[in-house]
Amino acid sequence: MLPEHHVVPNEESCPVGDQMLGELYRASAHGLNELIGTVSPEARALLAMYCYRRAHLASIGLAIAATCEKDDLSIAGGNAGAMLFERSREVSQSAPTDAHANGRRLVTMSAGPLRQFSSIDEED
Repeated sequence: MLPEHHVVPNEESCPVGDQMLGELYRASAHGLNELIGTVSPEARALLAMYCYRRAHLASIGLAIAATCEKDDLSIAGGNAGAMLFERSREVSQSAPTDAHANGRRLVTMSAGPLRQFSSIDEED
């Protein structure tokens, strides 16, 4: 019988510093484009892959991928990078105009009652 080897998966390191990642997370759509413009194309592709793989950063990853070349994303992520490139182009073409800057939908409230209740007198 083979001895057990416990392998702990290595966490992927972020291609930008914590401060930059925090700024990206808090940035508006316009601010995000300005921040991304300061990152090299190779680091931008790595950052797009890094963010897209995390649920809370996926919309940022798509936005960053929309600024990348297909070759850069393919080098950074292989087939997943190429698929991210395609997905980012689909999203950027069909982006809803009423969505929040970070990709989350706005909350809407009901305009009328959700349910009509009858009074106790009407039930008899």
